Amino acid sequence: MATQRIGEGLAVNVVLVVGNPKLHSRTRQAAELVARRLTGEAPADCVELAELGPALLTWGDPAVQAAKQRVLGASLAIVASPTFKATYTGLLKCFLDQFDAGAMAGTPAVALMLGGSERHALAGEHTCKPVLTEIGCSCPAPALFLLEADWDRSPVLEAWLPRAAAAHGLDLPAPPPA
Repeated sequence: MATQRIGEGLAVNVVLVVGNPKLHSRTRQAAELVARRLTGEAPADCVELAELGPALLTWGDPAVQAAKQRVLGASLAIVASPTFKATYTGLLKCFLDQFDAGAMAGTPAVALMLGGSERHALAGEHTCKPVLTEIGCSCPAPALFLLEADWDRSPVLEAWLPRAAAAHGLDLPAPPPA
């Protein structure tokens, strides 16, 4: 069953793209949390780029093409990466390079980055969002940067959620009980 885009009245088909080289990382956990807090539901799918590994360096690899199709079917993409050298991972860059300019055709997206220091708080805004925009994503909300030390209870997340929900035309679900 196809899911309509945000604002058309059906459930949101959230697909995570996780650029951490470690499977089942904090980055993935944070992306799952953001999806649940933003939409009230678990993400529909997760593309763990670590599973694709060297295939990301080969144009036309069937596994990479299948992952691209999963992302192209999203009504909301959450693109998550740890912060390496003040930017997102090379793994994520290799995947995003597989998309032609405009390929995402207005698909709403969230750039999410985790890092060890507030010094990198603008990394998502300055490095990830421009690439997402180049491939056609709509990124109406600010990028979200969470500190690795408190990503799961971050006051930054709490402040970001209402703004992001409004920007994406979502009704923010009630927070989970404490």
